[in-house]
Amino acid sequence: MASSSSYSNPPCAACKFLRRKCLPGNCIFAPYFPPEEPTKFANVHKIFGASNVSKLLNEIQPHQREDAVNSLAYEAEARMKDPVYGCVGAISVLQRQVIRLQKELDATNADLMRYINPSGGIMNHQQRSNLNYGRITGPVDGTTTGFDQNYGFCIPNYSPNTWNNTTISGNHNPEGDDDSSM
Repeated sequence: MASSSSYSNPPCAACKFLRRKCLPGNCIFAPYFPPEEPTKFANVHKIFGASNVSKLLNEIQPHQREDAVNSLAYEAEARMKDPVYGCVGAISVLQRQVIRLQKELDATNADLMRYINPSGGIMNHQQRSNLNYGRITGPVDGTTTGFDQNYGFCIPNYSPNTWNNTTISGNHNPEGDDDSSM
């Protein structure tokens, strides 16, 4: 008795969804919508339509088709979650998060600079080079740098000769040079 199926491979998700015969050599959808991923095609079909997707795939180069299908599937899934904005809504949320985190990072860096240089003076080159965030560094010109395991940034441990009496008394020049020549 002959098998009811005229082919050994199951139909692709697109042909199964559309209830049509799938010939893997002739089906434009078969390489991109495998039978194991039926919701991928269902979402793309619901948002873009099978005819539009077929036209799109036929118009672009074969090496670009997989990327196009992945983009369509991503946009379709985003549209299912957010019908108004789709993936643009997700991008907007991520952009706002980046801006918020950048502001938080700037504020943290400003706090860190105030902690490291509480006198508000200008740091010299040696002191700036000691600010090696996120890395463990060794001694630099007589100063040591300790790594804070709780916060993940380096805190310079200045030797007594780095913060001399002229800095504490009000001269905000860490080099200790005389500013009267200006």
